[in-house]
Amino acid sequence: MSFHIRDRYLYCEGINVKDLQNAVQNSPFYLYSAAQLRANVAAYAEALAGLPARISYAVKANGNLTLLRILRNLGCGATLVSGNELRLALLAGFDPADMMFNGNGKRRDEVALAVQHGVTVNIDSEFDLEHIAAASHAAAARGAARPVDVLLRVNPDIRPDVHPYVATGMRDSKFGIRAEQLPWFLDRLKGEPLLRLVGLHCHLGSTIKDVQVFHDATILMGDLTSSIRQQGFELRYLNLGGGLGIDYERTGEMPTPQALLDALRGQLPDDLTLIVEPGRSIVGNAGVLICCVTGVKRNGDKHFIVTDGSMAALIRPALYSAYHQIGFVEPVNGEPRVFDIVGPVCESADFLGKARMLPTPHEDTGLVVYDAGAYGYAMSSSYNLQLRPAEYLVDGDRVMQIRRAETFEDVALAQSPLSVIMPQ
Repeated sequence: MSFHIRDRYLYCEGINVKDLQNAVQNSPFYLYSAAQLRANVAAYAEALAGLPARISYAVKANGNLTLLRILRNLGCGATLVSGNELRLALLAGFDPADMMFNGNGKRRDEVALAVQHGVTVNIDSEFDLEHIAAASHAAAARGAARPVDVLLRVNPDIRPDVHPYVATGMRDSKFGIRAEQLPWFLDRLKGEPLLRLVGLHCHLGSTIKDVQVFHDATILMGDLTSSIRQQGFELRYLNLGGGLGIDYERTGEMPTPQALLDALRGQLPDDLTLIVEPGRSIVGNAGVLICCVTGVKRNGDKHFIVTDGSMAALIRPALYSAYHQIGFVEPVNGEPRVFDIVGPVCESADFLGKARMLPTPHEDTGLVVYDAGAYGYAMSSSYNLQLRPAEYLVDGDRVMQIRRAETFEDVALAQSPLSVIMPQ
């Protein structure tokens, strides 16, 4: 593992994290391992060997520009869910031909941007199709008459046994199109020469632990592909989305990319290119959140470790009751107790972990929240005017700052009155 304990200190590759914490004096901060990022992509590449397939990284998991450039250089494409993610992917150097634009609420300007750059777009609803068609006709009117490649996002009504907030493929989800609605979409697409249906897409959810649900989805989507081809559509792609979980609890029992792909083999039509959209399983265990202990307190029978990290930096525990392993970056010899690890935000939901057996730390002890590379910084906020943390990348024995910490001036200047809009 790229994050490991040596002589009771936490190391990231060749870097002693306590030394780094002392050097940057900038807590909390996110820390990433380039070696782990490369290893995670390699695991998918090895699992996909021999298949016509594409890895399309889900930018929403972590959109740091430096990390995106590494992933691009490793051969990944980019899956996007906003116009700004599209702009960021372009800045990172991704080829628009390797981009996929998803989302249930794409704005007209975002759709127009995707059409302008030749990005493949997922159709999620009736209005989404109309917006994409309108953008294609507007582009044609400007002299850019080229068909827009589109996929239909199908809601397969498969329950993935995950937190309801991250289940996206069930019948009452806001995402996708029910199978019985497909005839309307197919008829509509037959009358749109500027929209070219090239495949189907589904996404079941996130933090999935049982690859059988991917197997079931592949059979269903393969049958739909055959049926739609019989209507004259030349489908080339089957996009099964992302959603593979990672081993947050360190049980050693989570499925690997190889297990995921093994569940699909033999179920795919030979002439389809498979697209997978991993996010968490690419970047999740490649990042940690490093904090400092502010103090230790007791209320009644409960003991608390209070840190400068909070739900503003990492909201997953508060939002999903998500588990992250927590430890210290340096030797701690205090009496072991059961602690809740909490932050300074004025909410009872502000916790990073509950009921953890840990030695009692002293003030300023370095604390680590593992497996925070996905949906960590990406979901951070300035609630309570907590400032978003810096990000650092370790590559061997070299450390680079890849995002500076937000400053008070950043927040204050954004609120300065600039001009009167109304009345004119």
